[in-house]
Amino acid sequence: MNRVIDSHIHLDLYEQKEIEEIMAGLNSAECTDLISVSFHLDSCLRNLQLAETYDQVHPAFGFHPEQELPSDEELQDLFSWMEKYQKQMVAVGEVGLPYYLRTEKGTGFSIDEHIDLLEQFIVKAKQWDKPVILHAVYDDAPIACDLLEKHGVEKAHFHWFKGDSKTVGRMIENGWFISVTPDLIYEKEIQELVKKYPLGQMMVETDGPWRFEGPFTGKMTQPIMIHDTITAITSIKNCGREEAYRTLYDNTAKFYRLNMF
Repeated sequence: MNRVIDSHIHLDLYEQKEIEEIMAGLNSAECTDLISVSFHLDSCLRNLQLAETYDQVHPAFGFHPEQELPSDEELQDLFSWMEKYQKQMVAVGEVGLPYYLRTEKGTGFSIDEHIDLLEQFIVKAKQWDKPVILHAVYDDAPIACDLLEKHGVEKAHFHWFKGDSKTVGRMIENGWFISVTPDLIYEKEIQELVKKYPLGQMMVETDGPWRFEGPFTGKMTQPIMIHDTITAITSIKNCGREEAYRTLYDNTAKFYRLNMF
């Protein structure tokens, strides 16, 4: 059996009918588990509800960086809630830095407060003994690496990563993980990343409901697409199909301690 785990999906952002379709199709997709990441407190609440409804769903709680910063009161509410439900979450995430928001806003946009917020999440993750799921790409990635190293974080997951070769080497040396989406099929930048990154530090994801191009144009993003990603990984890494499936599955299950849930 070629089992897979979707290591990064925003299940709460799908319509209810779509969620039901995805969950009903997990067996045929040979997908045993979903790591559903959160956008903000309301998203955390919805992901907890989904995890209580479906055994295959494992929630991560956090605040996505590509949005306006929360108020002090909103942040305190979020941290208090996460503290209360820390046993139910497999990780702190999705957290990180607002590369695309900063690009959109242009000059004059400061990320200092975003850096401070990310550090607060990293400190909480250490305190709660949870992995960190990161949105940190291009110029923001080294900043995130600085914070992870400062606080001695061993379990970091950079999802849908893009960055320079020096940062990639730094991430590999620290033992941190990346995850790859179906855009591996048609994106040269991601293909080059997969060439460099060790299979033993890699996972696969959909980042649904984000939609993909190429052979996936017009299709709802769902876990069955991961099999196409793994086929591409085996070709790029020149490894056996069975080895790729087993390694990617075991990487994710161990990283998120799924046998404990």
